[in-house]
Amino acid sequence: MSNSFNRENVDVAWCPGCGNFGILKLVTEILAELEADKGSTVIVSGIGQAAKTPYYIDVNMFGVLHGRALPVATALKAANPQLTVIAEGGDGDMYGEGGNHFLHAIRRNVNIVHIVHNNMVYGLTKGQASPTSQKGFTSKVQVDGVGSEPFNPLSVALALKAGFVSRVNIGDIKHAKEILKAAFLHPGYALIDILQPCVVFNKTNTYKWFKDNSYILEDSHDSSNLSAAIQKVLEGTPMPLGIIYKNINSTFEQRVRFGSMEPLYAHHHDLAKIQEQFDSY
Repeated sequence: MSNSFNRENVDVAWCPGCGNFGILKLVTEILAELEADKGSTVIVSGIGQAAKTPYYIDVNMFGVLHGRALPVATALKAANPQLTVIAEGGDGDMYGEGGNHFLHAIRRNVNIVHIVHNNMVYGLTKGQASPTSQKGFTSKVQVDGVGSEPFNPLSVALALKAGFVSRVNIGDIKHAKEILKAAFLHPGYALIDILQPCVVFNKTNTYKWFKDNSYILEDSHDSSNLSAAIQKVLEGTPMPLGIIYKNINSTFEQRVRFGSMEPLYAHHHDLAKIQEQFDSY
C-alpha cells in the first residue's frame, strides 16, 4: 500500500494562499505517519470550500447535505467501529447549519476526529458573516457590521465535557500538526478548531491577525482541569492554542454495540427470525 494519501491529477479549487492548503497537507501527512488503512478510513464533509478537502485525499469519502457531516459520521462509526472516521468542514457548515449535530456528537462522545476550518466567514457563498465572525465584521450582507456575539465553539464543547477540545493556527504548521495528531490518537470525540484565513473574502482575520491574536498554551496548563479550560476559552483575544481539555470516557459505539467491535456487515442474520418479526405485525 502506498503511504501517500494525495490524489493524483486533481485540480484543487481553492484560491492561492488559502489556509485550507495547510490543513490538507497536515491531514495527508498524519494519515501516512499513522499508517492508516485507506480502505478503513473515511472522511465525511458537508458543503463549502473546506468541505471539498476529502476530494483531494486518497481515502473513502461521504459528501452530505450542508451541516450534516456529524450524524453521518456517527452512523458510520456505530455501524463499523473499526473505521477511522473524520468529520470535516468549515465554521458555517459545522457551527451554523450543523450546530445542533455538533452538540449531540459531543454528548455521545463518538470516537471521531472533528476538524473545523474556522476562517470566520462563508467563503463558498462569497463572504457573508459566519457564526464565528466577530462583532463589527463587515461584508456585502452585513454592511453595518455584525451585531451578534460570535459563537464560541470551545466553550460550548467544554460545557458538555467534550473528550478532546483543541484549537490551532494553521500559520504555525508545526504546532498545528502536533495537536492534530494527538486528536487522531484520542479514544473518543476530538474537536480541532483550526484558525485559517480566507484570503479573498475576509481581509480582517489574516495570517498576521491570527498570529497576533493567539498564543500557545504554557506547559503548566492542566488539560484535565475543566474549570481552568473554561476560563482559558472565555478570555477572548488573544486566543489560546493547543490541547485545552481532554478526558477519556466510554464512547458512543462502545455503548450501543455493547462492546462488540465487529462491523454490522459481518454479523450473521437469522432470516427466519426476521421473517417471524415481520409476520407478527
